[in-house]
Amino acid sequence: MKASNFFIGLATGLAAGAAATLFSTPQSGEDLRTSVKTASTDWKEKMADVKEKVNQLKESVNHLKIEAKTQVPEAMDGLKESMAEWQESTAPAKEHLQLEILAIQNAIEELQKSISKDNKEEKDDDKKYVKNQNSDESTSETDKKDSV
Repeated sequence: MKASNFFIGLATGLAAGAAATLFSTPQSGEDLRTSVKTASTDWKEKMADVKEKVNQLKESVNHLKIEAKTQVPEAMDGLKESMAEWQESTAPAKEHLQLEILAIQNAIEELQKSISKDNKEEKDDDKKYVKNQNSDESTSETDKKDSV
């Protein structure tokens, strides 16, 4: 809905309301004519004010459109430049962090290898211990049988 249609409807409604009010009140002929002239003058003044405000609104909207057409691209360019500068300034820190992450990953891999190697050695030691225990038990049983 356009603003002009709205204001035309508003003005028509105001005029109809004013006319209905004037003609429905009990007055003499002369008073009625004076009231109609006064209402007509007031209505013309109000319509002139509405027309002036509509024109001011149109000018403001046009001015805003012009401002937006110039300011928005400038702001976007400024944001793009700021983003590029930020990326450039954070690039060394980003590279440093990536190197640190890589070093941490390598350290974790080495730690995992070391832990698995230690676990394997422990298992081998446990197997040797169990084997020695079994060997000692069988030797002691053989000694017991020989002594009997």
